[in-house]
Amino acid sequence: MAGKDKEANSSNSKGKKKEVKKETGLGLSVKKDDNFGEWYSEVVVNGEMIEYYDISGCYILRPWAMSIWEIMQTFFDAEIKKMKIKNCYFPLFVSPGVLQKEKDHIEGFAPEVAWVTKSGESELEVPIAIRPTSETVMYPYFSKWIRGHRDLPLRLNQWCNVVRWEFSNPTPFIRSREFLWQEGHTAFATKEEADTEVLEILELYRRIYEEFLAVPVIKGKKSEHEKFAGGLYTTTVEAFIPNTGRAIQGATSHCLGQNFAKMFEINFENDKGEKAMVWQNSWAYTTRTIGVMIMVHGDDKGLVLPPKIASVQVIVIPVPYKDANTQGIFDACAATVKTLNESGIRAEVDSRDNYSPGWKYSHWEMKGVPLRIEIGPKDLANNQVRVVRRDNSAKIDIPMASLVEQVNDLLNDIQKNLFEVAKQKRDACIHTVNAWEEFAEALNQKKMILAPWCDEEEVEKDVKARTKGELGAAKSLCSPFDQPELPEGKLCFASGKPARKWTYWGRSY
Repeated sequence: MAGKDKEANSSNSKGKKKEVKKETGLGLSVKKDDNFGEWYSEVVVNGEMIEYYDISGCYILRPWAMSIWEIMQTFFDAEIKKMKIKNCYFPLFVSPGVLQKEKDHIEGFAPEVAWVTKSGESELEVPIAIRPTSETVMYPYFSKWIRGHRDLPLRLNQWCNVVRWEFSNPTPFIRSREFLWQEGHTAFATKEEADTEVLEILELYRRIYEEFLAVPVIKGKKSEHEKFAGGLYTTTVEAFIPNTGRAIQGATSHCLGQNFAKMFEINFENDKGEKAMVWQNSWAYTTRTIGVMIMVHGDDKGLVLPPKIASVQVIVIPVPYKDANTQGIFDACAATVKTLNESGIRAEVDSRDNYSPGWKYSHWEMKGVPLRIEIGPKDLANNQVRVVRRDNSAKIDIPMASLVEQVNDLLNDIQKNLFEVAKQKRDACIHTVNAWEEFAEALNQKKMILAPWCDEEEVEKDVKARTKGELGAAKSLCSPFDQPELPEGKLCFASGKPARKWTYWGRSY
């Protein structure tokens, strides 16, 4: 895209007509249903979300993507500040001694840790790790800062990057070697306080997905096998990608219990003068959120952005015909943008003269802008604008007199519609099963499966082993907080033992 822009802009006026013609080929070469992986790769590049970098698994986040991250960051940061959580920043580097201290925890990350072994030409005496997550970076200092019950709760968050090196199939936003996130790390005097915060944060993650990204998620608890290494329990918001039949962990909020407090000696004197260990949490969401949104809403024309997170909610395009009052049309476009901007709507005009209106339509559809406003001679004469929705291509003529009100209504409607459509598609993929045969069949049909389970780790490992194949093994996704009734005598789908809960299963990213 960038190259084409440059090429078009540098063309002389004689070549303009030819240039416009050449540019009408803008579009995707594959359909979402035909080759999802190829489609996704094209959408993130052509929609100007990312640019590939010369180190595998690392991506440049372009302003179109970064602005989405900033909108979510503004929301989340304000919410955690209301909870009296404070921002801080810890270094990127970790000494091996500290990293190895919490064995269970670091075993989960060991293959992914990147190491710095040289400085210039000289080998480092002791290699230094780059943080894959910051529990072991922060907690030695928690033990220093927490002495008595008056030092609690300690509630910190940092906005930063982390590096996780080892993996196959890097995918922009979904699986990358370096990614952006926030990570919260908190310490409390009691387990009750920690439990309360875990769920408060999880609700904020649900809101990011459902209210901002218009992606439906399921709130639940991870199994012992799937929980955060070294933690007590993990809660999650799980999303689902109908096109691939894969679930994706949207964001997690962990109660770490007292495991890390034991390792890092984070003790305090309670109000009775007794020595006690703190209860800790950690929680994070990442730029993966953006990838999930693209996968769920994108279509064969490119990105489809929910209005709440679109940096441009309305693109205004002049449509001057031969012998039309071109200046009048351009003035009307500028006035429209000004009116919308003043009312808090993020609008821009595309007044580039080296592209045809048709090419511009395709360009902004590719970038997923929620609403397009076209102004031509007829609109000018009738003191109206033509509005086209990105989500369903519906067209409507709006009088200038009620522009702001109607555009606001349309943006709200698009936001709601994107969520409803995504939820219907997701719900259509959920199958409830009771026996192994039904489970295997539903898995082959790329479903998200709700099944009664005995909650035994060996059984879960067995499910993974029995479903290993080309598409990857199935695993437990989460046990939903919203549990359907479990009839007496209900048996586990996989072991035939008495079932203890309903759990979602499926293939996952």
